[in-house]
Amino acid sequence: MADTDIAPIMTTRRDEAMGFFQKLVSKGLGWARKYSLFTYPYATACCGMEYMSVAASRHDISRFGAEFPRFSPRQADLLMVVGTINLKQAPILKRVYEQMTEPKWVVSFGVCASSGGFYDNYAVLQGIDRIIPVDVYIPGCPPRPEQVLDGLMLLQDKIGNQVHRLRDPGQPNETAAHHDRMLAAGK
Repeated sequence: MADTDIAPIMTTRRDEAMGFFQKLVSKGLGWARKYSLFTYPYATACCGMEYMSVAASRHDISRFGAEFPRFSPRQADLLMVVGTINLKQAPILKRVYEQMTEPKWVVSFGVCASSGGFYDNYAVLQGIDRIIPVDVYIPGCPPRPEQVLDGLMLLQDKIGNQVHRLRDPGQPNETAAHHDRMLAAGK
């Protein structure tokens, strides 16, 4: 009989110690990420006015860490789709989503972005969740600023409770591998 069969298993094993450390780091990263959201406002219709009022001094979205809109998808991690999306705009929206940095989140702002609204015709996309994943839906036509702040707080809770992992050094870097392939192809 080996010594490991006789001795009780302690909670100081390496995998459990790493689990505690990763849990602590994950909690810290979640706290930091949920209060430093860089939004990309994809505003197309009348809900854009309500988005502007949320950023104004009366409601002040900057209290929640989402004050700086980024107008480049490569600098943003929160896509706020504000308003009606036509079928001609759908590939553009998908490209913007694909160009965003990881981790990325999406908020569907208003009933037109969420379900097409009262535009039930051939030209309007009946909900952006048909082309990109959505994390939070904000209802209303247009939604009140208080609803937008409530949706932002729901997203912050979701971000804070996610498991945030450190990159494993054994895993290849996806971006560097793609860049190397592009260089090899001569593009």
